[in-house]
Amino acid sequence: MEVRRTTLDNGLTVITDRMPHLKTAALGVWVRTGSRSETPDENGITHLLEHMAFKGTTTRTARAIAEQIEAVGGELNASTSVEHTNYYARVLAEDVPLALDLLSDILQNSVFDPEELAREQHVILQEIGAAQDSPEDRAFDLFQEAAWPDQAIGRPILGTPATVSGFTRDALDTYLKSRYRGPDMVLAAAGAVDHDDIVRRAEDKFSGFSAEPAAPCVPGFYRGGESRLAKDLMEAQILIGFEGRPYKSDDYYAIQILASVLGGGMSSRLFQEVRETRGLCYAIYSFHWAFSDTGLFGLHAATGEEDIGELMPVVLGELERTAADITEEEVARARAQIRAGLMMALESPAARAGQIARQILIHGRTLSLEEISRKIDAVSADMVRRVAAETFAGSAPTLTGVGPVSGLAPVGDIAARLGAPVRRVATA
Repeated sequence: MEVRRTTLDNGLTVITDRMPHLKTAALGVWVRTGSRSETPDENGITHLLEHMAFKGTTTRTARAIAEQIEAVGGELNASTSVEHTNYYARVLAEDVPLALDLLSDILQNSVFDPEELAREQHVILQEIGAAQDSPEDRAFDLFQEAAWPDQAIGRPILGTPATVSGFTRDALDTYLKSRYRGPDMVLAAAGAVDHDDIVRRAEDKFSGFSAEPAAPCVPGFYRGGESRLAKDLMEAQILIGFEGRPYKSDDYYAIQILASVLGGGMSSRLFQEVRETRGLCYAIYSFHWAFSDTGLFGLHAATGEEDIGELMPVVLGELERTAADITEEEVARARAQIRAGLMMALESPAARAGQIARQILIHGRTLSLEEISRKIDAVSADMVRRVAAETFAGSAPTLTGVGPVSGLAPVGDIAARLGAPVRRVATA
């Protein structure tokens, strides 16, 4: 790997990872803005803007954008998350200049045509409807909202039908200019790339972004709580959560390992006890979402109504046991899984470009594989047990259920079982 970094005059970071054995390249622009950057009235505008970037510029129609990238066998796409938006391309090495030109064009010269806007708003309303029709998607939206009530970080990325329908061309243009700023953007490329050539082209094509950074997001305040939606379904979607850790926490890798040991695979405690031994659900796993200033540790189970009453005590018992007796052998297995995932990502230029871009946005620098490996290896069973105890007993739980959930015990019962507070009170 040959990682090189240059900062342009307007603060935009250009970072590349040359992989000389490849004939293809992945490149894109990552922006430090997501759904948590929005005001209540703006909910969903980040995602809509991501869609509208492909709907025509001052020099290209939406069709021309699609045809030009596909004429060289490439791919152009984008995604929106809670904290970041990215626009990326995958092309052959000789087509990197075209990809850069397309990316710079859609991010700086989009016209937000009213007719295109109306069509795309309709498309996103359909996307929102599909998410609401999916019990699992609905459960996760309610879960995030219950963990961070009345906060941008707890609102759905897609927005609501009311907010999405109300956005205008001027609103999109204003939001883009306020959030897409040079210091908050990273142009990352990996694969068959030439750093100096990309920098030269970026200086020409990405100089239009302001050198003033965007306003910081409002800090997230995890509170925990409960949200349930009774529906006539065969399965209940159940989520239990606790306050997690932000990316820069000293306990970040310990809580990632905790998630892996508890429910990260077929050898995990939850999978073995709940599914394999007792057959109480079809799917169960645990996860940890890290953000810049907060986090959310959760577990998800899909089960029948008749099994909810037995499932919950078993799950809570596993949480208690994990905090008490997690072993070095389990931690070592989790370390191997995480390390293997990192190594596999290094073989993909797209994954590698995304990894170094996010590291710049989160840490302000790239993290070497050796540095990450040292941090993973430094995690002991004692550390994971401590983090588990602090998470499960020291954090107000969040509970969400969608489907036939009449038999689901209230969140207060979970708190009482684990000796945890019911809900944190917001403070000034």
